[in-house]
Amino acid sequence: MMVKADLGGQVKRWVLLLCLGGLLSAQSPGLEQARKLYDLTNFDQSLKILKAIPAKNAPVFALMGQNYYMQADYSKATDSLSKALAAEPSNSDYAMWLARAYGRRAETSSPFTAPVHASKARQYFEKAVALNPRNLEAMNDLFEYYLEAPGFLGGGFDKAQALAGQIASIDQAEGYWARAKLAEKRKEYNSAEEQLRHAIQAAPQQVGRVIDLARFLARQGRFQEADQSFARAEQMAPNSPSVMFAKADVYIKNGRNLEVARDLLKRYLNCTLTPDDPPRADAERLLRQVRGSGS
Repeated sequence: MMVKADLGGQVKRWVLLLCLGGLLSAQSPGLEQARKLYDLTNFDQSLKILKAIPAKNAPVFALMGQNYYMQADYSKATDSLSKALAAEPSNSDYAMWLARAYGRRAETSSPFTAPVHASKARQYFEKAVALNPRNLEAMNDLFEYYLEAPGFLGGGFDKAQALAGQIASIDQAEGYWARAKLAEKRKEYNSAEEQLRHAIQAAPQQVGRVIDLARFLARQGRFQEADQSFARAEQMAPNSPSVMFAKADVYIKNGRNLEVARDLLKRYLNCTLTPDDPPRADAERLLRQVRGSGS
């Protein structure tokens, strides 16, 4: 009798596992399709699919939160990402995205609520790094928080410098980039430029490093050298949306080559973009700015 009872229990467990497996497999096509739409920056359709999934798990809530983030609905983003992290509290990426969403809420909220959101952003960035000390995206985000936030919100150059050393121990080029940012913030411009050039040498195939240098040179008023760096970036990555956007952004900020900037933004808006590219809304805002200037 005991043997039969044990076998009966095993059968029940097998049936339960099969049922759960069926539910998961029924969900995965929807989640996969939603992820593909997200990668194509079709955030509305991605959300529509995710909302229709009846039994939402952590990956579903996380992707919903990322979609809301990309749509600049940061309140809904924090709500969905909080649910994702609650379901998988050891997931570093969920903590990082939640921190990003709180950071945006801090930037877009009133002076009364901004400090609360900023503190939560810092806490979740720190949590993301603690959960995975090799999560470079989270480390870079936390570094920028330390660099930009005032001391009463947990920022500080000393913290940024210590974290830059940790970043360098994982990725040399990223470490040079972090040290360049810190040097520029301290108005040590020669050191900042040196670090940026070291970053290019450490990762010669990464066009983003050349863009970083071009932006820095433009901020220093060294426009001819900045243009040369952008030309190098265009040679490295022809028709790259990131190069188009960065070049247009720099031209507009410096009031130069506005016709060229307008054409670059139009081309950018016709590109197939990914979530890693600047949002279309940012390009549209810059385009309105150019048109408003009378160029």
